[in-house]
Amino acid sequence: MADKLILLDKTRQELGEYLKEQGQPAFRAKQLYSWLSKGVPFSEMTNLPKDFRQKLMDECVDLPMEIHQVFPSQKDDTVKFLFRCLDDHLIEGVLMHYHYGYSLCISTQIGCKMGCAFCASTLNGCVRNLSSGEMLAEVLLANRFLGDKGHVGHIVLMGSGEPLDNYDHTLRFLRAVNDPEGLNISLRNISVSTCGLAPMIRKLAEENLGITLSLSLHAPNDRIRKQIMPVANAYSLEETMDAVRFYVKKTGRRVVFEYALINQLNSRREHAIELSQLLRDLQCHVNLIPLNHVDERSLQPASPKAVQEFLHTLEEKHISATVRREMGSDIGGACGQLRRRHLQSQS
Repeated sequence: MADKLILLDKTRQELGEYLKEQGQPAFRAKQLYSWLSKGVPFSEMTNLPKDFRQKLMDECVDLPMEIHQVFPSQKDDTVKFLFRCLDDHLIEGVLMHYHYGYSLCISTQIGCKMGCAFCASTLNGCVRNLSSGEMLAEVLLANRFLGDKGHVGHIVLMGSGEPLDNYDHTLRFLRAVNDPEGLNISLRNISVSTCGLAPMIRKLAEENLGITLSLSLHAPNDRIRKQIMPVANAYSLEETMDAVRFYVKKTGRRVVFEYALINQLNSRREHAIELSQLLRDLQCHVNLIPLNHVDERSLQPASPKAVQEFLHTLEEKHISATVRREMGSDIGGACGQLRRRHLQSQS
């Protein structure tokens, strides 16, 4: 299996070149690309010649992963997936249902190397990057799971991994998922989360894709940020915010700041005031997150009262902010928790 070609890793143009090398007519590329974009296995691609389908099954891979387990929430419509890759590594995805349709949170790496103190994804380190085709497969498998209920119309690259640490594959995925001949998901419906790789934020801005940049901020100053996010030792808050302002200026898109409220550490009124000063006059929105407790970590979530007081302080300072609705809390909705538990059960 490892020697087989993952066709989802190829762009539409690359697929056409591959089929030309195989002696197939030009129109075959459009047929095959259409099938692949629907997550259909080779055996069911009915308008392809039978001998060609067999060749594809012998030499190529249609979907480079499968749904290993499904965990539906008993509290809401959230569904969590454990996906199994061809090399048997597991990753997570979360399917959420909103009034505007289905949104899928996907992983971009197996594990993560960023080391954030509140996150379960990083506890086992980073095994490897996911390819663009593997990221696409997460979406296709979610669509297959939904069936007649609908399809994924919004995507958040906020699962396990740092998307900008897997920049090339992430970019290929974004362009592939937006292809009008494929899934045709608007880039304006896609958010890319980063812990703050400042040079890569600037590089992404130059792509001018129109996606929403989501920065995991979680602190109003360097002193606190360095306690919970190792990336702060590489890129200061000033450097990171300069990159964010460049992104906003270059793309015209507002930036979303993710802010997990940790008891006492970053959740007092003084922190909210300092945060409002940091974000003043910036086209942005703050997404306040009641911290998901991770057993292996000592950090505790701020109280519901502290969360509301923090929100009200930001609103007083005219900063757009909301508290993120907790979804899938009964199924380990925060990325990394489910995979972590599975790994522990296998050890």
